[in-house]
Amino acid sequence: MNAHRERPLQAKGATPASPVSVSSATLFDGKREIIIEHGAERYRLQITASNKLILIK
Repeated sequence: MNAHRERPLQAKGATPASPVSVSSATLFDGKREIIIEHGAERYRLQITASNKLILIK
């Protein structure tokens, strides 16, 4: 997965106002944890043992 994209993800046929749907399998790419950079903040998104998602600042 390319961590640095020039443009935000946009689903085919989506308008800028519509939400984008991305599968967790695509985001996690086989891992159980990813880091999301939002402005100056970093967030950790994890898949728990019970297969739930948890977001930690």
